[in-house]
Amino acid sequence: MVENSSRPTGKVRWRRFAIAVVPAVAVAGTLVGMTAKGALASSISVSGQEYTVSASQLSGQGFEQFGTWIPGGNGGVPNPTGGAGTGTLVMESAMTNADLYNLCQQVTVGPFTLTLTAGSATDPAVAQNLIVDAASQTGSSAVFTNISIGNDASTLTEDPGVEGAAGSFAQQADTVTINNLVQKTWLTTAGTFTLPDLSLGFGGTCQSS
Repeated sequence: MVENSSRPTGKVRWRRFAIAVVPAVAVAGTLVGMTAKGALASSISVSGQEYTVSASQLSGQGFEQFGTWIPGGNGGVPNPTGGAGTGTLVMESAMTNADLYNLCQQVTVGPFTLTLTAGSATDPAVAQNLIVDAASQTGSSAVFTNISIGNDASTLTEDPGVEGAAGSFAQQADTVTINNLVQKTWLTTAGTFTLPDLSLGFGGTCQSS
């Protein structure tokens, strides 16, 4: 298995049932030209299971985002590098630090729904070196500081240290705040995740805020 040198080393790789979260807002119309591989494509394959993550607010620093391809999932998209197998087109979002208020994650396990909640309106879940591959993201509002849209994905300069294929579209910002975030996610990785008031069990719903 080939490892991608652009991926920060020494980080925990969270899988399908791992504690996952999300951030980042997608400018969907500008990501139509998703091509080639990003930080995860050559080193991690995803399952066929997509999960939902929501938060009343995400506040992050060192934000980067670009379109990429990951092996697995249910997209059925041929490997853009010419290799074997098919994969899924995603928006890869990375942040150095992220606070997630009223975090909720849900995944379907057979006929059941597994629900994870953590954090509150005053005590957020906290992630460091957070990287998320998502099929879609929505929010009621988003605020960026010092945003740069239309970067070459191989030349991103924020702290997370990930990058996409040369010539592909990307954006970056010093900070991002997203209210009422909902994300359909395939894969999340993080260096550390702090989850106050963690609750995990079958059933339940994610409360909208």
